[in-house]
Amino acid sequence: MSDINKPQEVDGTEEVKSNTDSTPVTDNQNTENTSTDAETVNNTTETDQVIAEEGDEVINEIDESNAEDAEDEGNKERHTIEVKAYDTMSLESLAIELEKLVENEKVQAIKSHVDNINSEFKTKFQALIDEKKEDFINEGGNEIDFYYASPVQKRFKEAYRNYRKKVHSHYQSLEQNLKQNLANKLEIIEELKGLINVEENINTTYKHFKELQERWRNTGPIPRDKYNNAWNSYHHHVERFYDFLNINRELRDLDFKHNLEKKLLIIERAEELAGDDDAMRAFRELQELHKMWKEELGPVPREHRESIWERFKVATKTINDKRQAYYKEIDKVYEKNLENKLEIISKIENIATQENKSHGSLQNKIKEVESLREAFFNAGKVPIKVNEETWAKFKDAVRLFNRKKNAFYKDLKKGQFNNLQLKLDLIKIAEDNKDSEDFEVTTPLMKKIQSDWKKIGHVPRKDSDKIWKRFKAACNYYFDRIHASRNAASKEQVDAYNKKNEFLNTLKDLELPTDKAEGVKIIKEQIKQWQSIGRVPNDKRYIDGKFQKTIDGLLTNLKVDKTEAEMIKYENKLDSLVNPDDTRNLDNERTFIRKKIDEVKSQINQLENNLQFFTNVNDDNPLVKEVHTNIKKHKESLDVLKAKLRKIKDLY
Repeated sequence: MSDINKPQEVDGTEEVKSNTDSTPVTDNQNTENTSTDAETVNNTTETDQVIAEEGDEVINEIDESNAEDAEDEGNKERHTIEVKAYDTMSLESLAIELEKLVENEKVQAIKSHVDNINSEFKTKFQALIDEKKEDFINEGGNEIDFYYASPVQKRFKEAYRNYRKKVHSHYQSLEQNLKQNLANKLEIIEELKGLINVEENINTTYKHFKELQERWRNTGPIPRDKYNNAWNSYHHHVERFYDFLNINRELRDLDFKHNLEKKLLIIERAEELAGDDDAMRAFRELQELHKMWKEELGPVPREHRESIWERFKVATKTINDKRQAYYKEIDKVYEKNLENKLEIISKIENIATQENKSHGSLQNKIKEVESLREAFFNAGKVPIKVNEETWAKFKDAVRLFNRKKNAFYKDLKKGQFNNLQLKLDLIKIAEDNKDSEDFEVTTPLMKKIQSDWKKIGHVPRKDSDKIWKRFKAACNYYFDRIHASRNAASKEQVDAYNKKNEFLNTLKDLELPTDKAEGVKIIKEQIKQWQSIGRVPNDKRYIDGKFQKTIDGLLTNLKVDKTEAEMIKYENKLDSLVNPDDTRNLDNERTFIRKKIDEVKSQINQLENNLQFFTNVNDDNPLVKEVHTNIKKHKESLDVLKAKLRKIKDLY
């Protein structure tokens, strides 16, 4: 079986070719075992072409990865640093994670982690910038004036700058080490060349050879572009030395046996890894096993080469198949993530197309969209082929919602400015009337503007407290004055009640003359004196009723008829209504009397109409008598009302 990817192993019967060695042929060397530089280049080119065309892809991948890692000793650390779900992290969490990596891990081991974190941070921060910019423009700002910065961005940039400084410092130091390590390995190769020409005991030479191998393994990394040439040259001269050992097969066979034992252990470990459930961890360790197979161990006996290489390849293929299956499962997860993200986008689009009716409902939508945005960022990765398209759809949906939101608040702001002007107008009314003494007219006005204030909607927040304090201060000032006035009036009314109570007691003992006219005159004076005392508290107004009964009794004693008695009392009432500067009270009284006259006339007409139903009934019928009695009472009342109206007209 021929497998060009299998590391080349030789014994004393194989021809060895080198792609780096240009050492002249010496007397102790067979020309079959050497080649010129031109031959080396040709053989290498042919070999590379065969590898590219026929080589096993997974082994090529492992070899290329190991060649790349050879330049940097941090590759092992990379395999042990946890790869977190950076796409689900917030901006602040990403900044914190970057700080931890830069502070606690080797800089050469965190490149892929930092690249992923940086990519996620830029994507999410750009989304935030887009939103802030759109809000700024929608609020009337000029795009050229837009600027936005945040503490989390500053924190992230500082951590990333520290990372770049460490990277620069690391590679400056590494460059010197790589050059020195390359010089050391080239020196080892030169010493290997010289072993074949040394005339000394073979055991001593073999011991020197093993020391050189150990020095090679312990020498640090070299430049990546020199790795393959240096290793091929080294391997070529190792193989030449084994050819040289053909004269002492015992030492060579011991070495072959050692290499076989070690390679069998590598195979056993690879076969164990083939059963590991963690496919990615198994593949990473497999890379290390291939590196050991190639760099640390030499040839094995010919009869075992094909079989052990096949075993190793089978285990390698099994591990790689599991890795590919893992990738397929990851692809399924990514597809599911895509479904979730598209559903989230659809929900945002649906919310964006809904009409915004109130500030409260829009606030709920804002919270809902924010929750959906968070869910989108936490939904995980999607297939790379649709990543940009999905991100663009998400941004468009959020942008549509933000435009509708900003348009709503723009209109709301306009309405709030109108409300502000309406409330300022009410404040002016309140402040203009707060010192008014006309409580009867001003109080309803003040109550009305307080009611109007409640009906007016919101005003800009920056003005809300300020205008409310002005309005409240003016209203409170006015009503405090009313309360103070009422408190003073209340004391006066209590005094009036006490005086009227004393006056009523003296009135009960009043003795009138037998002359009717003289008695009426005295009663009128008593009435005027009573009215001059003033008003009493509302809960004490019953005393006025007692006074009227007392007066009625006095008039009855004087044999004054009911109509005359009523007019005597009414004249005193009119006296209290007369005001040369204000006729409103008198006007109201005239309107009231006229209304009462109309009502009484209507009642009389109704009663007279009712009598028509009793045309065949005797006048001594109780019902007929009652109707006549009611008509008489109403006519008497009508006469009194007409007399009152004449009195009012006389006053005009």
